[in-house]
Amino acid sequence: MITVHSPLFDPSNTFLAPMVEVLRRHPKRIVFPSGLDPRVLRVAAELVKLEAVAPVLLGHRPSIRAMAAELGINMEFIGVIDPVDSDDFDFFCERYRRVEKARHRQVNDPREVMIKPAYFAAMMVQYGYADGIVGGNEGFPAAFFRALFHLIRPLPGRDSASSCLPAWLPQRPDLGVKGTLFLGDCAVIPNPTVGQLAMTAVESARAAALLCAEKPRVAMISFSTRGSARNASTTKVLAAMELARSQARQLLLDMEIDGEMQLDAAIDPDTMQRKAPGSTLGGKANVLIFPDLNAAHVAFKMLEYIAGAETYGQLVLGLARPAAQVSRVAKERTILGAALCTAMRAMAYRDLVNAEDFS
Repeated sequence: MITVHSPLFDPSNTFLAPMVEVLRRHPKRIVFPSGLDPRVLRVAAELVKLEAVAPVLLGHRPSIRAMAAELGINMEFIGVIDPVDSDDFDFFCERYRRVEKARHRQVNDPREVMIKPAYFAAMMVQYGYADGIVGGNEGFPAAFFRALFHLIRPLPGRDSASSCLPAWLPQRPDLGVKGTLFLGDCAVIPNPTVGQLAMTAVESARAAALLCAEKPRVAMISFSTRGSARNASTTKVLAAMELARSQARQLLLDMEIDGEMQLDAAIDPDTMQRKAPGSTLGGKANVLIFPDLNAAHVAFKMLEYIAGAETYGQLVLGLARPAAQVSRVAKERTILGAALCTAMRAMAYRDLVNAEDFS
């Protein structure tokens, strides 16, 4: 049993506590590009205390150590790498040059790219120097995503990326999996195609199954339930549901998926019985796939600020290595949860992709 108590980690958290138990037996290396963020320093120290993750911080080493001393943080077992001074910097520059050449792009000076922490961290993860990456907390999300999508390969069979967000509602253990819901896509694709919606549904389900050890029950959310209204938007959601079902069968994934349906029908059994009787979800959906970024982002912000949900970053889907984006205003508990989720996902990725580098 976990005995560590701190403001950053609650042992009664039904979502994160089981992960810590697993990761203490199989700790993973998570790289944080923003090593000079005091929130990241505190989270790194907590991860070491939990013995769940081996954190690696990027940035100017003397400055990071000076900040740690000022904050009273013990840097033992916390790795610090200054990209420019790294023994691997020239190697990464050369790999970047080769990648761009294969894409028929001219590179004037790869050092200008590799000096950026997010790109250096993405290289570390792609080539096995770290198991996962958590970043984006000191800039705009697009800049962080750009580094990931540029340097980390897609999963086999995927040609785009999206995200899902775990939200834990401690006051509503009746929802989802003991209060945990997964929402997608809250960060990446403004207006997804049918294929992108289906990919988000399947990969969100895969993440939910891994992190909660329970069968994913995926609801394709709309303003309509089972044809109560019909337009291009609802037709797209219905088509995405059918495609996701087909992909799940091909991948031999054990998941339930239904839609299109309104949010209340997805998460309330009584409403489901009235609006969509016979649905395999039974009003107990634990994965909610929204029709576009506007709806998903508004939903997760409302859960945070009105329902008191703890959210744990945007888990990036569709890439061959695990990553999570956290916002500029992320709380330390959010960053901690994102790191634990990313480490857990790293344990499964060896079964999804091979270890070959870019050619």
